[in-house]
Amino acid sequence: MQYTITDLDHESIKNLVGINDKNISLLESLYDCGIVYRDNSFKLLSDDVQLNNKFFKHMDYLLSKASDNIIDYDFIKQSFINLNEESFNDFQNQVIAYSYNGKPFKCKTANQYEFIKKVEKNDLVISIGPAGTGKTFLSVLLAVDYLKKDKVKKIIITRPAVEAGESLGFLPGDLKEKVDPYLMPIYDSLDAILGSEQKDKLIEKGTIEVMPLAYMRGRTLDEAFIILDEAQNTTDKQMLMFLTRLGFNSKMIVNGDITQIDLNISKNKSGLIIAREKLDNISNIAFVTFNNSDVVRNPLVQTIIEKFTI
Repeated sequence: MQYTITDLDHESIKNLVGINDKNISLLESLYDCGIVYRDNSFKLLSDDVQLNNKFFKHMDYLLSKASDNIIDYDFIKQSFINLNEESFNDFQNQVIAYSYNGKPFKCKTANQYEFIKKVEKNDLVISIGPAGTGKTFLSVLLAVDYLKKDKVKKIIITRPAVEAGESLGFLPGDLKEKVDPYLMPIYDSLDAILGSEQKDKLIEKGTIEVMPLAYMRGRTLDEAFIILDEAQNTTDKQMLMFLTRLGFNSKMIVNGDITQIDLNISKNKSGLIIAREKLDNISNIAFVTFNNSDVVRNPLVQTIIEKFTI
């Protein structure tokens, strides 16, 4: 069985094959058999029908990404190991949601797909992984989608106002001006999904609330989609306070990166680490672990993370 490429320019084919056929070698190691590439055709040297079907699906995925130079061979590896054929088909075709200007958003890695599925099935999802893996963006995207479909009445997004390894000193302005710098990643995600005008309207109406974690105390949130970002910078008491805000018919997502704890850890143990230890194997609570191969920013970011975490 041969997979033949048509109407693909030289640059895209180069992206697909890789420098010195590096990508072909990666696929060969994954499939544990040879792959012949000749005259824009790929052939898997195996008579296993199921393996060939999976190979064709992977090639469809790679071909769809080749012209954009965003081929993620780590995803191919993950999907080969973690996703069955039905899940892979769903992964390729499923649009999570659309932006205000009609842009479709899809999962880019197998762990992102797992994250989406676990949010659908559980009231509380805790995701842990490095920067750039899409934790915040996917959470906000799902929250907006649930709001649009009237599955929830409001969105609450929060994060602890902890300085990232530097002292910012006295910040001038009113309360909003003081805390907004900590919340910019959340506003950026809302802008990309809703557009700044719609975002501002929903915030003004109170349908979307973006606030520092300290302002969550004393609330019970029914019919809400609640997101805690940068959860590695919570104390155990803050984490308990946040988790107990969960009301009826609500979804809650907790995101964090345990390699970027900015707390004084000699005095405080991260609430995210404690939650991982204490809430494992509880019904309706799910965990997702992202890793360096899930980074969907500039390819250099993945390399930088790997070097800094050695």
